[in-house]
Amino acid sequence: MQEPARTVIPPQSGQAFRISKGDRIRLTDPKGAQVADLWAFSTDGDLDWLSTSQTRDITEKLFPAVGESFYGLSGEKMLTLVEDASPGPHDMLFPACNAALYRRAGFADHPNCADNLRAALAESGVSFPFTPDPVDFFQNSLPGPDGSLVVAASINPPGGNVTLEAERDLLVVVTACSVDHHPTNGEACTEIEVEILPPVALESAVSDDAAIDQI
Repeated sequence: MQEPARTVIPPQSGQAFRISKGDRIRLTDPKGAQVADLWAFSTDGDLDWLSTSQTRDITEKLFPAVGESFYGLSGEKMLTLVEDASPGPHDMLFPACNAALYRRAGFADHPNCADNLRAALAESGVSFPFTPDPVDFFQNSLPGPDGSLVVAASINPPGGNVTLEAERDLLVVVTACSVDHHPTNGEACTEIEVEILPPVALESAVSDDAAIDQI
């Protein structure tokens, strides 16, 4: 069986990954309590990108359940959540942290997910006119009964992870959230591990062929 491609994203940084339809991408929080921001952009035709607002509208939920999908601005499926080995919660309401957020908090030139997204896209030869809202995996920011939004420390344990399947050819960007002046990421910002797994059907077919050859 083919070993998955594994990448460690250092704290307060990000990276882009090109994946094909049917591939799976797994995000793992090795040390726990670290938020991972994710964006997805189509590479198989007309420009499209993962839209958190379209996803909320289509699923009529604050966040998809296992077996449900994230949708592009077009309304087409981009990614499907196939496994959630995390207690959650996850978030699709907050924007990426950016330079303005840190300036308001008194921190100039602070690493941030919006800049890390743009840098990862640039390294892939892609420019984008604005920063779409990300999917914030492992972020603990459920709305209160009065509609208030408070970001508490993530409760994701060490090794907690999610796995998504690509519904299209995609450029996916993942960042390890940079917030270190607030309990969002627990006591300190840490790394996020990303694995790209080949299609399940392909792996199954290879295993079946090997078994037949041994008969």
